[in-house]
Amino acid sequence: MTIKKRLILSNIGMVIIPVLLFLVVEMLIAFIWLYPMKGELNKETLSLFQSIRLFLLIFVLILSNGLLTFFVAKSIIDPLQKLKKSAHEISTGNLDTKIEIKGTKDELNDLAKEFEIMRKKLKEANDLQKQYEENQKELIASISHDLKTPLTSIKGYIRGIADGVANTPEKMDRYINTIEKNADNMESMISELLLYSKLDLPNVPYEKKKLELTSYFEDFMEDLKYNISKQNFNLKLEFDPNHSYTVMADRDKFNRVISNIVQNSINYMDKDNKEIKITLKSKANEVLIEIKDNGAGVSVEDIPYLFDRFYRTDVSRNSKSGGSGLGLAIVKKVIEGHGGSVWARGDIGQGLSIFLTVKKPLEGDG
Repeated sequence: MTIKKRLILSNIGMVIIPVLLFLVVEMLIAFIWLYPMKGELNKETLSLFQSIRLFLLIFVLILSNGLLTFFVAKSIIDPLQKLKKSAHEISTGNLDTKIEIKGTKDELNDLAKEFEIMRKKLKEANDLQKQYEENQKELIASISHDLKTPLTSIKGYIRGIADGVANTPEKMDRYINTIEKNADNMESMISELLLYSKLDLPNVPYEKKKLELTSYFEDFMEDLKYNISKQNFNLKLEFDPNHSYTVMADRDKFNRVISNIVQNSINYMDKDNKEIKITLKSKANEVLIEIKDNGAGVSVEDIPYLFDRFYRTDVSRNSKSGGSGLGLAIVKKVIEGHGGSVWARGDIGQGLSIFLTVKKPLEGDG
């Protein structure tokens, strides 16, 4: 019952209930007191009866109106006190106390529900903020640890040059090349750290446009062939030309996804005849992409953790191979940001297959 109806009924009750109660009590007193006299009333008895009636009327009015006012006020004030207490708890940072008002469904009950929704949202935001802060601490600690290796190497080679250890042109070239390589690794780590930090924020903007995957991968593989021309690599692209492979994607972020997956395959390739095969399959509302290599592979036990940041296995993700440990974690973030999913299959010595799905454009998408 709403508060408005409750107040209207209480006002009506303040008139009807005293009248009815007065009539009932008056009839009861008259029956008990006057009935034995059998209608033989003197002036003094009648005057006393009328005085009793007046005091009785006043008493009934005060009692009934007081009780009605008390119970109606209690039904409003008690929930307000609970809401006040809950608001105080929220203002002091306690977001774990559930806000609940039992009883009739009225405006205060609705207000309590809105308070509870607000509390849950504040708690979710607070938990998300704490998790983000923990993530940032972990990121900084992990990347700092990984940066020590190339930095220590750079310092060692610089010290060697300063001490005259690189006393031949060949040694000097080797030292400088090693310093440059380690500096590039550090730059790559910092770049990936900055990207992952941005992706870790909520509401990261994605500039999605139509992207035709067959032509994209043909261009990508042409560039890749040039970059790995000195290595014995066999690159394959398979798709059914009768199907459409147009998706909605942020080209720059999607390019980072494919580059990270392919670079991961190149880094952990242990075969003389290296192979990377990309297969496209058209589904009803999405395109399934498989990127398969014939490298060292990953154990079945490690597969579920492959996309966790800084996760490394003893075989396929050894930190000695370089990298920030964020490559596949970035892949997961970006693909999920596109509304797709990513997973892996493989085993030790059987290579690794990375699967990802990207949504096709809906009608009206640009």
